[in-house]
Amino acid sequence: MPREIISVQLGQCGNQIGMEFWKQLCAEHGINPEGILEKYATEGKDRKDVFFYQADDEHYIPRAVLLDLEPRVIHGILSSPYAKLYNPENIYMSEHGGGAGNNWASGYAQSERLSEEIFDIIDREADGSDSLEGFVLCHSIAGGTGSGMGSFFLERLNDRFPKKLIQTYSVFPNLDEFSDVVVQPYNSILTLKRLTLHADCVVVLDNTALNRIAAERLRIPNPTFSQVNQLPKNVMVSASTKDKRVNHCYISILNIIQGEVDPTQVHKSLLRIRERKLAQFIPWGPAGIQVALSRKSPYLQSAHRVSGLMMANHTSITSLFDRTCHQYDKLRKREAFLEQFKKEPMFKDDLTELDRSREIVQDLIKEYEASTRPDYIQWGTQKAQKFHVDT
Repeated sequence: MPREIISVQLGQCGNQIGMEFWKQLCAEHGINPEGILEKYATEGKDRKDVFFYQADDEHYIPRAVLLDLEPRVIHGILSSPYAKLYNPENIYMSEHGGGAGNNWASGYAQSERLSEEIFDIIDREADGSDSLEGFVLCHSIAGGTGSGMGSFFLERLNDRFPKKLIQTYSVFPNLDEFSDVVVQPYNSILTLKRLTLHADCVVVLDNTALNRIAAERLRIPNPTFSQVNQLPKNVMVSASTKDKRVNHCYISILNIIQGEVDPTQVHKSLLRIRERKLAQFIPWGPAGIQVALSRKSPYLQSAHRVSGLMMANHTSITSLFDRTCHQYDKLRKREAFLEQFKKEPMFKDDLTELDRSREIVQDLIKEYEASTRPDYIQWGTQKAQKFHVDT
């Protein structure tokens, strides 16, 4: 039965979020910052082997690979109380330490040169698994390392492990604020292409929404990066949008309920949602709602008897893609800030890859919009036929 999951943390943002994730996971499983099982947790029957493995000295070690092209964040992790938690052989920092200069092309090109060395790490982790389920990638789509290196290894993982699941936790930039990364729209479009084509599941961590949650719900007027970075560990993400077009609808919903709950009550609640049409679903299929019930960690104190998380595939996500495309189009029209891209082999002769990525993101938007219509299945058949003719 598949079980082990390997996490791959890329770049500044990916490693910061990954650090918060492992802090939470250690707390939930009764593991201290040095990887030693607390005395009060020795009788637990929880499945630590999914995310951890035990070394010969009984330490629990995360199935984590930490990658970055500049050392600052990883050095911070290695100087924290959790320094002894990780396997040092699973940490890679570029020797020159110059980073990717917030440039997707640089991050991608450097990854090609470093791929053999880094895949030695990933392959060793995979070989050490009894029955590998898949990979989780943590990264940002806006900077250079998280986007460029993240894109490269997303492609290669898909080729190297075609039967394994790949899920990403992808941080989208705050599009409501001015960014000092001027090529952010280029980085985002190029990464979105890879997420569309090579990931099985993308969990969108929208920085715009995260900041709104921190400010409006947690009453933090000027949230720091640290405070915002703590939100994704619980996937406390609201994909809310000011765009309230009536044709937006759910494609599927997964509810994860933790704590003491009566399954029959859950079933009745689902029936009420379907019968009363309390949530608007796609018109060409039944309401796709799934519920997973899980126990709460006995090692964490909580003020709530039951807690829940909803993850949904909702067509309003197109508003985020639209804004990204709009920002890209403004730069591309002026051919602004492309000098650093043209220094790398992929863009040396032409900029086709940028335009092709833009087309794929636009196709994704069109498909989401088509999924809101009753004739979506016919639309999909026509699209497949057109693709077959074109190829």
